[in-house]
Amino acid sequence: MERDEASLNQLTEKIIGAAIEVHRTLGPGLLESVYESALAIELNQRELPLVRQKHAQVTYKGVEAGDLRIDLIVADSVVVEVKAVAAFERVHEAQLLTYMRLSGCPLGLLINFNVPRLMDGLKRMRL
Repeated sequence: MERDEASLNQLTEKIIGAAIEVHRTLGPGLLESVYESALAIELNQRELPLVRQKHAQVTYKGVEAGDLRIDLIVADSVVVEVKAVAAFERVHEAQLLTYMRLSGCPLGLLINFNVPRLMDGLKRMRL
């Protein structure tokens, strides 16, 4: 789905709002899988279309080399990678960019729920 910049910005604001609600309710210290499930519930309640654990196949020189699972894809436009780590590392950003390329989504959000204030655990990336 092709989206203009303004609608992508609105969409990411809605996703971030949902993530803030999850963080307010659950707080830090849980497993990534719990945050992913809770965020999917919150996004569904806000009527945002999403796909969880989207299968992505990696090929190398035309041969299947492995399978990946993308945490969430919202409205066919934004990859959401959920983390519960002490701090983001460069590999997390590389992972998100790879997922964005494989899915064809122009935007991605890294969301780290293991922080006292969720805004300190957000990173927005664009292809």
